[in-house]
Amino acid sequence: MNYYKYLDDRDFILIEQRGNYYADPHLDCPEWAKALRLSNISNDSARNDSLLLNAAKDCKKRLTTSGIDLNGYNTKEIAADINDLVEVLGIKEYNLLTISYSTKIAQVLIRDYPERIRSVVMDSPLPLEVNYDEESIINLLESVEKLLDDCQADENCKYAFPDLKNRFLQYLKDKTNTPLQVDIKDPITSQNKTFHLRGADFISVFTSASTDGVHEIPFEINKVLSGDLSSVKEELRSLFAEPGSGAGMGMRLSVWCAEENPFSSQDIIESETNIHPEVKGMSPAVFDDSICKVWGVNKVGDIENQPITTEIPILLISGEYDNETPPKWARSMMDNLQNSHHLIFEGWKHTPTTNWSNQCAMVAANEFFNSPEVKPNPACLEQINTPDFKIAN
Repeated sequence: MNYYKYLDDRDFILIEQRGNYYADPHLDCPEWAKALRLSNISNDSARNDSLLLNAAKDCKKRLTTSGIDLNGYNTKEIAADINDLVEVLGIKEYNLLTISYSTKIAQVLIRDYPERIRSVVMDSPLPLEVNYDEESIINLLESVEKLLDDCQADENCKYAFPDLKNRFLQYLKDKTNTPLQVDIKDPITSQNKTFHLRGADFISVFTSASTDGVHEIPFEINKVLSGDLSSVKEELRSLFAEPGSGAGMGMRLSVWCAEENPFSSQDIIESETNIHPEVKGMSPAVFDDSICKVWGVNKVGDIENQPITTEIPILLISGEYDNETPPKWARSMMDNLQNSHHLIFEGWKHTPTTNWSNQCAMVAANEFFNSPEVKPNPACLEQINTPDFKIAN
């Protein structure tokens, strides 16, 4: 049965961060969603840059005209919101569960408001001190290579897909140098749309897979190498879907442009964009520097890019194949988190506690909340190991 295991032992309060969908105001950017859809089906990179730049300008103008101060949307302010809620509710002590970006909120809460925090779970942690935009490409390539190494270490996978890693990496290089032309029918106009696919496009065979689909990745890669583009074409067809509301995009732009972009080296970003022949031209930056210049929020203080130290009990949870917040980041945090434990879920990807098909990470988090001084070791953890890779239909 799928339910939040935390409800078994305690009250469970879910908090919507300021600026997101259920918040008032919520910083939606439908302009961005529309521009992103157009850019996804366009081969004109210069036009795509202009589309997103103009979308950021239009969204900012609409939000600020309505009286919203975009400088009020950052991690420090969100942490203060949570502390205010704790005070209003009269909570004397609490456990904190955070996932992905919100692990930054946990770090700021620990730094600024530690008094009432009993224990913290950080699922897929993003350290304050990490400059995400400088590392995302190398993290992606390392995760892909790790999975394909595990395939080669598995006798069945190795036999079915010999030398898959080297063949796939060479394929990415070849298609980056000579893009593959693929035609997809636009469901609205019924006209064929031509895509020119490079290595950065084909690596989506890895990035688009969820934890539940990890075991199929070598099989899907081999399909591509064998000339079967059926899955790739299906993904391309999804690009024609109607754009969403851009929910929370204004909040995300404010956070990123205030506390990630200013601390990242544009020289490193440019180098990372061009140094990896498998995905040359793929920027590691979540938002281009020109977008952040348009968004125009103030840089936060330097302390927001520095590691925290604490003795509060902390459980760090990582997915082994997580390229967004790799396990190495959690390991690096442990030097400053004096009472911390780290669980790595083999064969899993980003945010293990949200894997509803296997709630083992949630069970581990719940065990930790019950006994924060002890590293959790639920029985289900012993059953999780390298995936049983799919080798045939």
